[in-house]
Amino acid sequence: MNREIINTIKAPAAIGPYSHGNKIGDLIFTSGQLPINPETKELITEIKAATRQSLENVKGILEEVGSSMDKVVKATVFVKDLGQFGEVNEVYSEYFGKNSPARSCVQVAKLPMDAVIEIEVIAHV
Repeated sequence: MNREIINTIKAPAAIGPYSHGNKIGDLIFTSGQLPINPETKELITEIKAATRQSLENVKGILEEVGSSMDKVVKATVFVKDLGQFGEVNEVYSEYFGKNSPARSCVQVAKLPMDAVIEIEVIAHV
C-alpha cells in the first residue's frame, strides 16, 4: 500500500518533524492537533474555544484528502484538566452528534506549548 503524506494550510504548521497526517489505503491518521489558529498562529487557551479550534484543524486535514468529520472512526483527546470533560464534550458533540466515533479521553501532565487540549483521529475516505 502506498502512503500519502498530508499537509494543508487549513491546519497550523507542524512544530516538530511530523506531517499533518498520513493516508494509507482508505484510512487517514492525523497527527495530534493543538488549538492553534492556522491563520493567526494564536494558541487558544479557553477550553471550549480550544476544543473547537483543534477539531477545526482536524477537519481541515480530513478535507484536504476528500474525507470529513462524519467519516471519523476513532478519536483520541488529550486534555490538561479532566475536570473540563463536560465542556470538551459539549463542543465535541457539535462535530460528531449521535453517530460519534469510538473515543479515548485522557488527562496528561503536559502538552506541547502548554496547550489545554490536543486531538487526533483515524478516519476513512
